[in-house]
Amino acid sequence: MRLSADSIHAVPQEVPRPGYDRAAQQVGIVHFGIGAFHRAHQAWYTDACMNGGERDWMIAGVSLRSGTVAQQLDPQDGLYTLVERSGERVEARVIGAVQEVLVGGADDNAILSHLAAPTTHIVSFTVTEKGYCRAGNGSLDLVAAREGSFYPHLARAMRERKQAGSGGLTLLSCDNLAHNGDRLAQLMREFLDAEAPDLVAWFDAECTCPNSMVDRIVPAATPADLDAAQGLLGAVRDEGAVFTEAFSQWVIEDRFAGPRPAWENHGAQLVSDVAPYETAKLRMLNGAHSLLAYAGLSRGYQFVHEAVADPALRTLVERLMRDEAAPTISAASGQDLGAYADRLLARFEDPALRHRLAQIAMDGSEKLPQRWLETLAHNPQQQCTAILSGIAAWLWHLTDGRFVDDPRGSELRALVAATPRDQLLATMFGEGGPLASRWSPSDADCRYVENKLGELS
Repeated sequence: MRLSADSIHAVPQEVPRPGYDRAAQQVGIVHFGIGAFHRAHQAWYTDACMNGGERDWMIAGVSLRSGTVAQQLDPQDGLYTLVERSGERVEARVIGAVQEVLVGGADDNAILSHLAAPTTHIVSFTVTEKGYCRAGNGSLDLVAAREGSFYPHLARAMRERKQAGSGGLTLLSCDNLAHNGDRLAQLMREFLDAEAPDLVAWFDAECTCPNSMVDRIVPAATPADLDAAQGLLGAVRDEGAVFTEAFSQWVIEDRFAGPRPAWENHGAQLVSDVAPYETAKLRMLNGAHSLLAYAGLSRGYQFVHEAVADPALRTLVERLMRDEAAPTISAASGQDLGAYADRLLARFEDPALRHRLAQIAMDGSEKLPQRWLETLAHNPQQQCTAILSGIAAWLWHLTDGRFVDDPRGSELRALVAATPRDQLLATMFGEGGPLASRWSPSDADCRYVENKLGELS
């Protein structure tokens, strides 16, 4: 039988489940991009808050690109299983924080109703870097933003809230963007300037966009994973189960427009400045992940734990984290970047996660500026050979084509195919190139990448 409010009684008693009356709780959070990461992270924290006695923080999830999650969770009354894997340890619990999943286009009226409701206080986002509809210079791509993004939904809701006197919203980005809250505020303001200029002053006065950093490895579930979850649930089948590691981190700037769950009672950190944690995560964890993804795929590996077990790749990862990225980070008080690197390596090595390299390799054109290019820009006197090796592997990835899943994939693959190897780095990353940034590759950098590409050919 399928997991649902009616069948949860059949789940073995040793599997924890919501201890609160879900039907008596109101929606307090609307979340755009309700994929596996959100269910393993923010929804998990919120479920813990309601299990602790807090009320009315149910989540209305919104999918703008696919109805898959709605098909998984709506027949299950929003219930799903979170399975933590670490070494030989496997633990499961049923999460109840999601009330329903709505799909953009089909459910626009219901989305607006939730966003405009006075009981809704927070709108959160895990829409990935490309979901923010940024142009190459970081400004809003207004054409893309008008078509299937969250911006029109928010603008309509803001108008209704202003007219009703319902108060503002906290817009909480949980994506891997540097200064994600500040970026969201800038982009939202640009959309309103163009589409609803009378709302700009209200947005600035009533809404906040805190910065945040999120960290939990959540591999995409496979059919074998879902079968394994059923082994924990007895006769109950869960089509929306998510699988993750035991580790979780959430650092949030304490700047909210209204009420919020006490996430800090369940492990989140509320701070005045997220930047040191966010920068360490982007440049060390995410930077190392991208290196393992592209270099690992070039060597025929499928999973992170396989790639990091390769002595040559492990050496590159350690060099990237300790020698290239860490020196560019102004650590917060008590933030030990050496210990952080040690912990990341231990997480990467865990075979229980089975984190696919192809999943990490997606959307490289959106990810690499923050993960690699910022580190390079902060190291003008040092040749960062680990990151340059990663760039060579990314260029191989584009040439190979088998694993490319990127909004600019066709454009970049055509450019790589048309450019001589000795000009490729400068063409791609130099002034006027598609990934131009504050980093300008030197002649020595170009020669290094050319040689690495020759080794990969």
